[in-house]
Amino acid sequence: MLNATYQALPLGPISTRLPDVPTYPPSYSGVPAPVRLPWGLKPLGSADSGVDRLADGRVRCWIRHEVIRGVTPHMLAWWFANLEGDVVIDGRRINRYRIWHPYDHVHASYARRLPDGSIGPGAAIRLREILGGNPNFVVDVVTEIEKLDEEGYIHNPIVHGIRGLARMEYTFKAVAGGTLYENCLIFGARGGWPKLAHPLLERIAFPPGKGETWLRHNVEEVGQFEHFLPGLYRQETGLDS
Repeated sequence: MLNATYQALPLGPISTRLPDVPTYPPSYSGVPAPVRLPWGLKPLGSADSGVDRLADGRVRCWIRHEVIRGVTPHMLAWWFANLEGDVVIDGRRINRYRIWHPYDHVHASYARRLPDGSIGPGAAIRLREILGGNPNFVVDVVTEIEKLDEEGYIHNPIVHGIRGLARMEYTFKAVAGGTLYENCLIFGARGGWPKLAHPLLERIAFPPGKGETWLRHNVEEVGQFEHFLPGLYRQETGLDS
C-alpha cells in the first residue's frame, strides 16, 4: 500500500499545495475533474471478469477481484452505510465518494434513510457516475438497498423510472490478509412489459460497450479500498476491523 497523509473531519489547517476537490450536486451533468491521489488504479487484468448472456435474455457482468488487502467485510458493510462525507488526503479535503473512483464518480447521497436515520435494507442511495468519462455511459439513478451486512450487499437501481431492470449483487468473504470481493451487475427484467421491451431498453440503457466499461470501472474502484478504507474506518469508529 502506498503511504498517504490521511485524516477524517473535523479538520485542521488545509495545505495550499493543491486545492480542495469540489463536491458536485446530483444534477451535475459534466465530466468531473479528475482527483489527484498518491496512488494509481488497478488494471482490469488484476481481476477475473466477464460478460454473459443469461438463459432468460438478461446480461450479467461479473467480477472476482483480487483480495482487498487489509480490509474486512465489516469495513465494507460500514462503507456502504457511510458514503456521505469528506476526508483529507495529503492536505486536501476530498469527498469520499470521489476518492472511491477519482475519475468517474460525481455524486452519492442517501435519498431515503430508515426511520431511525440509519442505512440498511429499505434505504435508498442517489448515485451519479460517468463510466470511463464517456458521456454516453452516464449512471444517474436512485438505487434501493435490499441487503447490507458482512456477507454482502445487494441493491436495485431504478432505471428510467423502472424497477426490476437492474440488479447489483456483492459478496464479501474474509480470507487471509483481507477480503475476497465478488460482484455482478445484472441488466434486464424477468417479466412484464419490461421483459417484452428488453431489446429496446437494452439499446437505450445498456448500449454496447457499457458493460465492459463498467467492468474496468468497478475493478478500479474496488482497488481503491485498500488505500483509504482502513484508515477512514479506524478514524471514524475507533476500531481496527
